[in-house]
Amino acid sequence: MSTLKQNRDSLSQIASLSSRESALYRPVLEDLDMGRRRLQQRGDLYEQGGWWKLRWREDQIDKDGKVKYAWSKPVVIGPAEKSTGMKPFNETQARRLAWENHLSRLDQNNRTPRSVINVRDFVERSFIPEHVAMLKPGGRAHYATLLPIVLSGVPESRKRSRKWLKDEMGKKVPPPDPKRNFGIGDMRLRDVTTEDCQKLVSAAVLRGYSIQYATHVKNVVSAIFEHADSKEWFNGRNPARHIKLPEMVRCELNALTSDQVFALLEAVDPLSRCLILCSVLTSMNIAEVMGLRWRRVNLTDNWATADGESLPPMHIAVREQWYLRQWGSLKRGSRRRNVPVPEELAQALTLLKGRNVFVGPDHPVFSNEHGRPLDDRSILNRRIKPAAKALGITLRGWHDLRRTFSTIGDEVGITAGERQKLMGHADPRMTMHYTKTPTPQAIAALQKMAKLVTGGKPN
Repeated sequence: MSTLKQNRDSLSQIASLSSRESALYRPVLEDLDMGRRRLQQRGDLYEQGGWWKLRWREDQIDKDGKVKYAWSKPVVIGPAEKSTGMKPFNETQARRLAWENHLSRLDQNNRTPRSVINVRDFVERSFIPEHVAMLKPGGRAHYATLLPIVLSGVPESRKRSRKWLKDEMGKKVPPPDPKRNFGIGDMRLRDVTTEDCQKLVSAAVLRGYSIQYATHVKNVVSAIFEHADSKEWFNGRNPARHIKLPEMVRCELNALTSDQVFALLEAVDPLSRCLILCSVLTSMNIAEVMGLRWRRVNLTDNWATADGESLPPMHIAVREQWYLRQWGSLKRGSRRRNVPVPEELAQALTLLKGRNVFVGPDHPVFSNEHGRPLDDRSILNRRIKPAAKALGITLRGWHDLRRTFSTIGDEVGITAGERQKLMGHADPRMTMHYTKTPTPQAIAALQKMAKLVTGGKPN
C-alpha cells in the first residue's frame, strides 16, 4: 500500500471521529526520546575547493528513530578564491554571512529539538488527533481534503483516470495516483521555509485550482505550524505568514426580488414551497432548516418550552443543524436564536405537519420516508432549480434565499441590528450572544415581508 493511500485512509478515519472517540486514538507524544536543548555556537567554517563552506551540529533522527547530535550537511557561503570567477570573500566576511544567513536563523529552532521531526510525522502524531479531530464534521472533512495536498504535493493532473488497469495476473487494479510535487510532508519542521510554502501554493494556482482553494492550502500550512508552536515543537516564524496570493475575484452575489420569490412559490410543489418560505422568511441557512425538529416549532398562541427554555408564541427555536448527514451543534453562540414565524409560513408548516407521518417531537420537520432529514441538494437540483430556470430566475444555491431575506428585509424596513439578530451574525465589536427574541417592530415587518413575497398587499 502506498504512503499516499495510507495517509488518505488515515485522514478518512479521522474525519469520521467524534471528539470523544478521537481521545482514544491520541498517541503518547512523550515517547519520542528527543535530545536535550542545545544552542548553536559558532558552527564550523572551512575552505574546500575554492569555496567557503559551513556546517553545524544539530539534532538528527537516525533510521532507528533515535535522536543523535551530529554534523549537518555543509552549505556553501561564497567563493574563497579568484579561480571561481567571482570576487572572493575573506574569512571575516564569510563568518558574517554565515551568521546572518544560517546560524542566526538556526538558533531559533535549535532551542526546540523536536523540530527535527518531519511535517508528516508531526501531523499524524499531534496535529490530527489534537486539533483536527476536535473540530466539527465540516472542519474534519475540510482538513481531510487539504492535508494530502500539503503533505504530498499538488497533483500534476487534477482529473484522475477512471479506467481500471490489469496487473500481471489479469486482475483489475485501480489507476495509480497522479504524481505530486512541492509537498512539505517529508521536510523537517525546522527546515520548512516561506519559499517552500510559496512553491506549494503557487503550484496549486498554476494547476488551475481556485484562489480560494490556494488560500485554504495556505491556511492549513499556517495551522500546522501554529499548532507546532503551541506544543513547543517549533520555535520560529510561521513560514506561511508571508505567502503571496493573486487577487481573489469573487462571484457576484445573488439575491431574488420579491416578485421572483412570488413567482417561484407559485411554480413549485407544497414541500418545496415550505422550504423556500422557511429560508426566505426566517433567514435560517439550509443546515439549520434541515436540523429543525418539531419540538422547537411553536405554531400556537401560547408560550411553549423547548430544550428547557421558554419559546414565545409563533416562534422557532434555532438550536441544531443537519450537516454532512450528521446532527451537530451550531457553529457559534450567536446562531442560537428565536425567529418569529409569519402567518404564511405557519400555514405552510401546519399543512406539512398534517401530511407528514413523522410528527413526533424529535422528528425533523422536513423528513423523508425513513424519518431522517431530507437531502437538500436533491430537492434543490430536482425540484426548485428547474422551476427557477423555467421562470428565467438565477438561483445558484440555498444561500441565495438567505441573502434574499437580508435584501428584502432591508426594503421593508427591518433595521441592520434586527437583521443581524434574526440571521445570527456575530458583531466583531461586541461579545454578547444574540439570543434575544426580536422586537414587535421586527415581527410586524416580517409579516409585511411575508405578505409581499406571497402576493398579498402590505399595509
